[in-house]
Amino acid sequence: MEYYAVTFLLTYIALVVIIMTRYVVIAGAVHYALWMRDEAKIKAPRLSRHAPTRKVVRHEITLSLISAFIYAAPGALLIEMWERGGTAIYQGAITTPAGWGYALFSGALYLFLHDTYFYWTHRVMHMPRFYKATHAGHHKSKQPTPWASFSFDPLEAVISAWFLPALALFIPIHVGVVLVLLSIMTMNAVFNHAGREIYPARWINGRFGKVFITATHHNKHHTRFTGNYGLYFRFWDYAMGTDRGDA
Repeated sequence: MEYYAVTFLLTYIALVVIIMTRYVVIAGAVHYALWMRDEAKIKAPRLSRHAPTRKVVRHEITLSLISAFIYAAPGALLIEMWERGGTAIYQGAITTPAGWGYALFSGALYLFLHDTYFYWTHRVMHMPRFYKATHAGHHKSKQPTPWASFSFDPLEAVISAWFLPALALFIPIHVGVVLVLLSIMTMNAVFNHAGREIYPARWINGRFGKVFITATHHNKHHTRFTGNYGLYFRFWDYAMGTDRGDA
């Protein structure tokens, strides 16, 4: 038992460092590219009325670093269980069309289930009785920056952090797909809080923008606080009448 406790602690510490490093590198790079260079060189249209202040960025980074400690716990537990064969994560070369088909299906399924869970918990957290304890910290960024991509109140982080690791206990998924999903989730969160729209206008006004959440869409959630609750897709906002458009 002591051996397992030590290995879990080491895995947890390593995961905290990885999560923090990934956040700082990716959010920092996007923030620099979109907000710290010469305005004339930045092609992404500005969504925020004002440039990010140091106070806002400091708040976003503080909450994000706290969130890293929370997200690392279920992640470390999942890794330890995986190494002992206690999860639905599998590995090895994918060599058949059926194998590739399932890999793509499982990735899409995880994204949809995550989006569904996020939409409904997000709506609940916006209810007055829960808002202050769960979600007010994130919304201090009325005009979000890339640093806001991971800035959750501790209770919100607890609510969010366990879901995907729990799925991996029951729904088979290839370890390579897990890594791809983590990359998609990170970049999606950073881009959608960027304060600028990185996707071309033809995408925003076309089918892509009608299906997927973008910074243009999510920025309206931050400025108006209601509607546009989705994470990856606009499906649930459309279905539940909470889609407030892009502008």
